[in-house]
Formats: sequence, C-alpha cells, structure tokens
Amino acid sequence: MKKVTITDVAEHAGVSVTTVSMVLGNKGRISADTIEKVNNAVAAIGYVRNRAAANLRSNSSEIIGLILKDISDPYYAQVAAGLCEETEKQGYMVFLTQSGDETKFEQCVLTMARQGVGGIAFCPANENQHVDVDALKAHNLPLVCISRASVNQQIDYVGPDNASAAKMATEHLINQGHRRIAYVGGKISSLCRAERVGGYCSTLMQFGLPFKPEWVVECDAGQAPAANAVEQLLINHPQVSAVLCHYSSTAVGAVQGIHRLGRSVGTDNLFNKQISIVGFDAVQEAELSEPPITFVNSDAKEIGRQAAKRLIEQFETSDTVARKVIVAPTLVNAMTE
Repeated sequence: MKKVTITDVAEHAGVSVTTVSMVLGNKGRISADTIEKVNNAVAAIGYVRNRAAANLRSNSSEIIGLILKDISDPYYAQVAAGLCEETEKQGYMVFLTQSGDETKFEQCVLTMARQGVGGIAFCPANENQHVDVDALKAHNLPLVCISRASVNQQIDYVGPDNASAAKMATEHLINQGHRRIAYVGGKISSLCRAERVGGYCSTLMQFGLPFKPEWVVECDAGQAPAANAVEQLLINHPQVSAVLCHYSSTAVGAVQGIHRLGRSVGTDNLFNKQISIVGFDAVQEAELSEPPITFVNSDAKEIGRQAAKRLIEQFETSDTVARKVIVAPTLVNAMTE
C-alpha cells in the first residue's frame, strides 16, 4: 500500500500543506472549522504523523529522558510511575534508562542527548555523586535532579523533606510515650541519613530528651543487616523502647531482630517488653507485618509528577532559573497504603 503523506491529507481536506502542518503542530491561528476538516481527513485516510521528523524540523522533542540508578528499586519505580503519568497526560513520552554507577551515568546522558530528548530528569547514581554541572549544561537541555537529598544548587531539584519526615516520626513516638528512641540504618556518608538524623536529634532536644550517639547505628540496606543491628542494639541498650528505621527494609528486618530477643513490636512500652518501630517510605513487603508498621512517607509518585511538571515548564517557557521543589511527608500505616 502507498504510504499516506501530509500532501494527501491536505488534498483530502481541501487546504494547503502548510495549514495541515500548523494544525498537526498545534501552531498558529487556525479556525475551528479548518482544524475539524484536517482532523477528519487524518482519520479518514489513516495518516500517521512522523513525530521524529517533525521534531527535527521544529528543533523540539516530545520525548523526556529519565535516568534511574536502579529500575528495580521500589522507591524509584514509583518515581518513574508518577513522572510517566504526568508526561503522558501532557502529551510527552519517556525514554527510560538505568545508570547503575557514575561512569555509566555520563554515558546515559550522552546517549539521551544524541537521541534528541527534550529534557532529562535524573536520579544520581549515589547521594554523594559529583554532578558535573558544566558538562550537563553543555548539552543545552532542561534538567531536573530527583534525589532523596539535595545534591546541587545549580540544577532544578525535586525531592523529599527528610528533616521534616524525621521530626514527624520522632514526635509521633514521643507522643506515644517513648523517651528512649534509637535510629538504625544507612551509612554515615549518606546525605539523606544526615538530614534525617538531624531532624531526629533536633526533635529530641526540643522535647528535652537525651540524644545518645550509641543509639544511632549504621547498617546496610536489607532485612538481614537490620535484624542483626537491631538485635545487637537492644542487647547493648535494653532500655531503648522505640526505633526509627532509615530504610523500609530496615523496618521490616527490625521486627525479626526484636523477635529474636523474645520481645514484640507494639506501642505498649510500660514494662519495656514491646518496641515501637517507625520506618520511612513504606513498601508492600511491610503490609504483612503484625502489628502493622507505621511509616512516614514522602510520596514518590508525587515527586515524579512534580519533576515532570518542572521539566516541561522549563522547555515550554524557556525558564532557566534553578528551583527546588520539596514534597512534604505524611504519617501512614502500612495497611492503609
């Protein structure tokens, strides 16, 4: 079959090729009747627009690049879902890739630039990644950094309010009657952890409660390291009655560590038999915990949506002033997620 062209659409609609191009590109002042004629002609003869060619001609793109460190990470999967929802709603599509480490991150950026994306939203390969701002800006593309901690002031940033989340979690435990609250998880090099520990510490001080460095414990992500860390914490400091957990997996693993010592998870701290747990960013694995674990959530899908809005705003309005968008936390129960 002969390929249907824009000239065929123009002939069928009884208008010029330029008019068809303007209607399809949503440009210029075209009457409603003419727009209807063109759209009817497109539908009638089955014209499929070559968007890639149109983008090259107009020096624009309807594709947004998204670089994630790890596509399988539940948190960033939600970020991607929110970004895709918003971009598709506004008529754009997402080109998704996975960086893994800093070296591959640079290659991902270069590949996306060569593919002609309209802008790039990216998650750093790690919280301490050195982002070469000049190299990124050399591609002359709108950029938005999505991260769990602010990494650069020269690029648009969308992320959670870690300090407020930790304050909310700590205050929740204090309101339950806890006075000996520990923090478990993450590494000392983590900016996200530093912000959360800062919020935790300032809230303890606000309520006149002790901050003990030995109650702030590092451990790797994952349930097994968390179980071991919490078990050892409670052996060394049995007076601790509540634990803030840096990762969602830390919260799930903490339950096992508590059970190993013949203690249980709960809110009754009168006889120091039950330990309360609050985690950050709930995942499905926590839904089966009994009793349900309380989480402070920074809505990852909303972070993705806000990143998409900001990116589209940049290249539709040529807004080059770097902005920071912070998504506020909420206190939730895993069973209500």
